[in-house]
Amino acid sequence: MTTISKYSFPMRHAAGSILLLLILAACSEKKPNVTTTEKSENKIDSVKVFVLKTDSVKKMLTFPGELLPNEDAQIRAKVQGYIRKMYVDIGSKVSKGQILALIEAPELDTRIQELNEKARAARSRYLSSKDYFDRIHTASQTDGVIAVSELQRVKNQMMADSLEYRANQSSAASAKQVGNYLAIMAPYSGIITKRNVVTGSFVGSPNEKPLFELADNGVLRLQVAVPEAYADAILLNDAAELTTRSMPDKKFRAKLVRKAGRIDHDSRSEVWEFEVPNPGNQLKPGSYADAKLVFLRQQPSTVVPASAVVTTLEKKFIIRVSGGLTQWIDVRPGFNMGDKIEVFGDIKPGDTLVQKGTEELKAEVKVIPALIK
Repeated sequence: MTTISKYSFPMRHAAGSILLLLILAACSEKKPNVTTTEKSENKIDSVKVFVLKTDSVKKMLTFPGELLPNEDAQIRAKVQGYIRKMYVDIGSKVSKGQILALIEAPELDTRIQELNEKARAARSRYLSSKDYFDRIHTASQTDGVIAVSELQRVKNQMMADSLEYRANQSSAASAKQVGNYLAIMAPYSGIITKRNVVTGSFVGSPNEKPLFELADNGVLRLQVAVPEAYADAILLNDAAELTTRSMPDKKFRAKLVRKAGRIDHDSRSEVWEFEVPNPGNQLKPGSYADAKLVFLRQQPSTVVPASAVVTTLEKKFIIRVSGGLTQWIDVRPGFNMGDKIEVFGDIKPGDTLVQKGTEELKAEVKVIPALIK
């Protein structure tokens, strides 16, 4: 006989009730809104854009430069001797042709006198030979008096004496010209910037220091190394404005006169040379100067806001919107003008570009362009 507990039926009913509640709870859960998800996936972003235009490009930069004298000569002695007299010192202003020092060379004086004597002796021999030839030639006019060979011998002797006389004349003149170098003269007007000898110094050796250094400071040369990126640009008014460390409160104008014509391999720059008038000798050669240059392009260029250019490790690009789709366009930067940048690439005026480019805005993405006015 099977015994049935009195609690069996109530427990079965309780378990059934719990299962029923679970089923009702699962059915009552809210299903996801498919329409809302699809709408969020198909949502199109709006981006700020601008229309590309050409504009004039101007860039002002300051480069370091060095001031050099217009002419800077090292004056040396051409003949050996001793300094007999000095007429100038450092800081002396001299004129072209002015005597700076005198050299004493007794051996040279003796040599000049010797060559002059040789020239006079050769002249005497030549005149004697010429006189004898003239008499023999006159006598030879009568047949049978002078042999033809004798006449020719006398003529040859006269010619030899003539050539010897001319050679001695040239040697004497050359020695006299060397003697003129005993007076050291200024090749041009300027200022003596160095003096390396004193009275009594022996000069004329090949490896010695120059006697003087003479600089023409009336006009100075300013050399500026211009980076390769600006070497083909136009310099406004072909002029620069410069200041120096010694006179920072004064500005000087320099005129561009020549360019090196090549890019230096080490510095990747081209040397531009300016002329700076210096009538009062305010500026000193050897000084460093800061040259302010304003560069222009020959014709208008495409300029974009700096925020439009995206820079990555691989490239620089801007984002163009065409037909509602984005495009990444590689560009090469030109002049950087702070808030604007000159760019070159497969772009043209009238293109619609994104105002603020970013890598997150991928290519071939649909956007709604919002034109900035």
